[in-house]
Amino acid sequence: MSTATRVVPIPVLGRHHINAYLLLGRRPVVVDAGTPGSGRKILDAIAAHGVDPADLSLIVLTHGHIDHFGSAAELSRLTGAPVAGHVADLGPFRTGRVREPYLPTGPMGRLMARNAKLHARAEPVEPEVLLRGETDLSEFGIEARVMPTPGHTAGSVSVLTGQGDLVAGDLIAGSFMGLVPGRPADPPFHDDPVGNLASLRRMLDLGPARLHVGHGGPLEPGRVRRWAAREERRLARRRAAGRLVTRGAED
Repeated sequence: MSTATRVVPIPVLGRHHINAYLLLGRRPVVVDAGTPGSGRKILDAIAAHGVDPADLSLIVLTHGHIDHFGSAAELSRLTGAPVAGHVADLGPFRTGRVREPYLPTGPMGRLMARNAKLHARAEPVEPEVLLRGETDLSEFGIEARVMPTPGHTAGSVSVLTGQGDLVAGDLIAGSFMGLVPGRPADPPFHDDPVGNLASLRRMLDLGPARLHVGHGGPLEPGRVRRWAAREERRLARRRAAGRLVTRGAED
């Protein structure tokens, strides 16, 4: 008999500015590992929810940006849990350095790209569980699937639970990094905005009940669909004006 998977946010910075997530089922799984130096904070949050960190079965990384994999190596050491990451983002994971330059989606991204912390080197991490296609997580104790959602980075993934919770990484974000509750927005950067929007639409077609994002509180799917329609028109205008920038596969 399967056990329902519960999604618990772990604030890494601010109330919702940077999130990791604890997925609770037969065994616990963590999605994302925050910025460098966040391992102990995430560990304490896991314990505060009544979970023995030594029971953690897996650490899933949604993508190779420093605010999502920055403490993965530390958290893996502290808990003994293996790390799962997509093969297309192995470069950042193995070097501790993101692919640069960052490609801003708007003014906030252009401002944040000047933040030295985003250009720092995280401790490298070697994923023991290599993700390629859709991956069932039942062997790790939760009723959920890892879904490839490329676009934000080539190796971006999301986690869809059997109850319809989509832990979406940076597939989409809360407005102003979550400062405006419930309002969808682009995250500050995308390597491939059109590819990311296609991934978002594929996930919406699966009928999720809610989206849990890396930056901000939960988002309602209907509101995200309306945002996606506006975003498609915006990207079309940028492409027509020759202002749509995409990272090539070789970058």
